[in-house]
Amino acid sequence: MPGADAAVPRDAAKLARALAENSAALRKAIDAWVKDGDPSRGEPPEEVVLRALYEQRIYRFAARNAGVAERAFKRLPPESARAAKDNVKAIRGLLALARPVKPSQVFKVQDPLPAGRLLGYFKKAERRFGVEWEVLAAVMFAETKFGRVKSNSYAGAQGPMQFMPATWRAYGMGGDIQDPQDAIMGAANYLRATGAPQNYQRALHAYNPSQAYVDAILLHAGQIKRDPRNYYAYYAWQVFVLTTEGERRLTGP
Repeated sequence: MPGADAAVPRDAAKLARALAENSAALRKAIDAWVKDGDPSRGEPPEEVVLRALYEQRIYRFAARNAGVAERAFKRLPPESARAAKDNVKAIRGLLALARPVKPSQVFKVQDPLPAGRLLGYFKKAERRFGVEWEVLAAVMFAETKFGRVKSNSYAGAQGPMQFMPATWRAYGMGGDIQDPQDAIMGAANYLRATGAPQNYQRALHAYNPSQAYVDAILLHAGQIKRDPRNYYAYYAWQVFVLTTEGERRLTGP
């Protein structure tokens, strides 16, 4: 298994091989976790955590090194190349929205609820409001890495789905903005009120008025739809923050 800080290859051929081999092993580890473990309780197995982190770090490197990434992805099978390109495009779009902070700034993080419990909440919200669970999962993933980020955003958004207080008062249905189940239901309510499921572009733009954000959510949701194992892989991705002195990882091994 790759260590938590295993080197990411800078050579295109080696990068493609590392991504292909790690992704295949990660999917096998997820299958074993879902089949023989219990994703509704506890943390993912160590192999899932380490391989998901390595995959995330490869994609983040690729998002910043377009030339190497393009050459590497040409070496992958078509379906794998498509997944890689979608992930990198989503990451690149979200990175463009990030505001570097001072290294001394304090960020509060916490352990997320188990993946299986959150999945149950997403599907419950889908049944009630008709908003696809994959889209709700992609929003929570992009906003707080499934609740790992506890701090408010620079604009004052709060909770695992990052609601502005005024919006929460209108769509939170009297729930607790910090409670994951309440927050997911509130997000589904808000997305339904602003256009989903008929028009996810409009609804997600209301959630965050950035086309890069909208594209990223739909790309990640599409990955989960094509292979539900991607939900569990994304769940094991960690929190990175951009500072004025470089990138820092705040969670994980």
